[in-house]
Amino acid sequence: MAGAASWNTFTLNAPPAAAVAAGPPHVRRSSLALTALRLRSPISRSRGRFLSSPAPIRTRAVVDDDEWGKEGGGEPESGVAVVEPPVEVLSEAGELKRKLMDLLSGTDRGLKASSETRAEIVELITQLEAKNPTPAPTDALPLLNGKWILAYTSFSQLFPLLGSGRLPQLVKVDEISQTIDSESFTVQNSVKFAGPLATTSVTTNAKFEVRSPKRVQIKFEEGIIGTPQLTDDIVVPDKVEFLGQNVDLSPFKGVISSIQNAASSVVRTISGQPPLTIPINNANAQSWLLTTYLDEELRISRSDGGSVFVLIKEGSPLLN
Repeated sequence: MAGAASWNTFTLNAPPAAAVAAGPPHVRRSSLALTALRLRSPISRSRGRFLSSPAPIRTRAVVDDDEWGKEGGGEPESGVAVVEPPVEVLSEAGELKRKLMDLLSGTDRGLKASSETRAEIVELITQLEAKNPTPAPTDALPLLNGKWILAYTSFSQLFPLLGSGRLPQLVKVDEISQTIDSESFTVQNSVKFAGPLATTSVTTNAKFEVRSPKRVQIKFEEGIIGTPQLTDDIVVPDKVEFLGQNVDLSPFKGVISSIQNAASSVVRTISGQPPLTIPINNANAQSWLLTTYLDEELRISRSDGGSVFVLIKEGSPLLN
């Protein structure tokens, strides 16, 4: 049978011969009883989800007119087991990730998180670390590959940088990311800034060495200041908040328009310049990184200073 592999136990019990002989053909055939049926549901491990088991079963009457005809005129008594579509539910780790993403929403990578929210975030991180599906991340380097977007950090030295976003009309941190290449053993940390006149980035390039199943040693080699990309079309807000006061920019729109015209004339020249590279020769410019949770879309790491970083793989639905 084509579906034999799906059935764990399949038993047919025949009724007594006298009872079978007494009825019409379709009744004789329908008197066969399906007495034992157990189904095993397949499990999908994608993104921390699994299919509930066992699958629900319902029965419905079936008449086979082609083979037995319509003689006898009675309603068929046979039952056919029909497997309902399995319901997809979150695994325990998947549920923890969903709760963590809900808590991180609106915290600006941790900058705006209250002390109570931080405590809840730390608790969820600890629970996820206990369910780490990759206990030896450095033995699964291809899983570490790619661009990871910072979603949360407790690294206090990063907060002044994130705090620049409190003046959104002037400049803001657009993205903080870490790109890992396990073939060349390189790590690139990048911060992208966006402002009303231009966008730019600051990047550090580093090499890493595997020191344990969870830990890598990182040595920084150079810093790069990206070439500013000027904005051709500058959108001037009507008001900006400065020192707690709303400042009306309407009287300055003429001046800003002149700046916009000047900026447009030099944008191609500026953009064509190479980025500024600054070598890092300090032997102490290194640190270690411990990966405590890793799957296809989420990574949790801790630094030598005890700070925690939650990163999401680029392209993951968790970023939506």
